[in-house]
Amino acid sequence: MDSFWSWFWLLIWWFLFFAYLVILFQILTDLFRDRTVSGWWKAVWIVGLIVFPFLTALIYVIARGNGMADRQVAVVKKAQADTDRYIREVAETSPAAHITEAKALLDQGVITPEEFSRLKAKALA
Repeated sequence: MDSFWSWFWLLIWWFLFFAYLVILFQILTDLFRDRTVSGWWKAVWIVGLIVFPFLTALIYVIARGNGMADRQVAVVKKAQADTDRYIREVAETSPAAHITEAKALLDQGVITPEEFSRLKAKALA
């Protein structure tokens, strides 16, 4: 029975350790993402995280938790907007549109018939 409780507490401590690491990386990511904090304050926070890790992490989350959430939401919204823009760009360009553009270039004399054939083959591939 003693062996079971030893393993149980070891599991709990490992879980807490990994949870702390996740929080630490979130704090460091937020700290370097925030452009309103000067380099000196960032250095102070990092030294605090090294010297008094648990206390500094707790103070950081209490003092700057709302800002952390706002910055994370802004990053997610920007990534979503970039993804949506990319999908719209890709979806709007069909092989027919590429061939039409190539045909217009051929009609204007900008490209040769061989280049048109290559562009058409590429669009259909």
